Amino acid sequence: MSQLLRIVAFIICGVFLHTIVNAQVNADGTIDTGDKFENAKLEYLDSAEVVAKRLEWWNDARFGMFIHWGLYAQDGCFWKGQDGRSEHMMRNLQIPISEYEKIAKEFDPEKFDADEWAQIAKDAGMKYMVITSKHHDGFAMFNSPSNDYNIVKQTPWKRDPIKELNEACKKQGIKFGVYYSLGRDWHHPQCNSKGGRRSNVWDFPEEEKKDYSIYFKEKVKPQITELITKYKPAIIWFDTPELITKEQSTELLGLIRKLDPNCIVNQRVGNKLGDYAVREQKIPKGGEPQPWETCMTISEIWGYHKEDHAWKSADSLVHSLVDIASKGGNFLLNVGPTGEGIIRQPSVELLKEMGEWLKVNGEAVYGTTSSPIGKFDWGRCTKKVENGNTTLYFSVFNWPENGELFIPGIKNEIKNSTLLATGTQVKAFATDNGIKIELPNVAANKLASVVKIQVYGIVK
Repeated sequence: MSQLLRIVAFIICGVFLHTIVNAQVNADGTIDTGDKFENAKLEYLDSAEVVAKRLEWWNDARFGMFIHWGLYAQDGCFWKGQDGRSEHMMRNLQIPISEYEKIAKEFDPEKFDADEWAQIAKDAGMKYMVITSKHHDGFAMFNSPSNDYNIVKQTPWKRDPIKELNEACKKQGIKFGVYYSLGRDWHHPQCNSKGGRRSNVWDFPEEEKKDYSIYFKEKVKPQITELITKYKPAIIWFDTPELITKEQSTELLGLIRKLDPNCIVNQRVGNKLGDYAVREQKIPKGGEPQPWETCMTISEIWGYHKEDHAWKSADSLVHSLVDIASKGGNFLLNVGPTGEGIIRQPSVELLKEMGEWLKVNGEAVYGTTSSPIGKFDWGRCTKKVENGNTTLYFSVFNWPENGELFIPGIKNEIKNSTLLATGTQVKAFATDNGIKIELPNVAANKLASVVKIQVYGIVK
């Protein structure tokens, strides 16, 4: 093997191993989400009308901020000089509970500013926020009366960021939600997983003696009750249902509905239940027959890793947002703040670029429905229907060299055609096979330019 081939092989192997560690990849290449029913059709316990009403604001929102923040951020996913590789560092390095708890004694994010975080989300054009209230390490990032292993009781900081962020989001008109790790808790001796693959077997090795129902009763139900009654989140975003039974998922959902019937719950409550489906780090090729959301990182790792600088580009993020909206989904984009409580500047700058694009072109995203005509090599389409007429938004990623676009299959009479960014009229002609659009030589926006076509009648 030549030196060049050795280098290439080493890089490929390293990338593959890094992906396995941080994305939890199964043997077949899929991401291990801990949800054995991940691709199954959801089963609703409420009527379709009730679910649709609950999701009304969420369907219009299209874009939200995901935040992974916890003790693992203290030294950027490093522990005693060892690279923990991700927010799963407690498991990756098999850090004993007695040692991991010591990190809390150092956690003092004095630069945290809830108003600043909410403002960053607002400036990005995000309509909702979801933050980790308890990740797999079992540490609560809120003041939990039922469990002292929390940020107020265990850290010198002694503040409740969930409370502060909830209040800050209200000021900005942003819906607030909380993430909760349901089937993985490395601090609780009774939380188990299939074959012990995702549970704490270094502190609690007798996996076969563990009883999930004890953990469910002692920790899950009390903390979910606290989160809803104390903070009234618009969303409970569960993760990794693992071994939760259908009866337990139903019981948990019933508890939430009793406390707040308007609280939205994602599918990872387990066993095909929940209001909407989750697609992690991927965008489906086609649309989905049910409400769905793609959650994705802005760099590579969910939590803050001090050596993670693999930032996605602004154009790829805008294209992902539009692609998702064109298929009827939502985009939950993740940032991982530092142990000091700072959202890193590259994240802020990328989000600001997205927000600037949305200030001008947000009409093509918010409140839209999926494309009636599929996708194009040059871009995507979203749709709105009002008063019996249809508005089509064509987000052009690759500006045509010949200045022409052709939209097949639409035979509706054209009412108006403009560039959304400027309001400039563009020529659009109805032909026997569709609509022909003549564009200026230069794109209106470097990230994506939107052509707004209004037609009479409904485009199906």
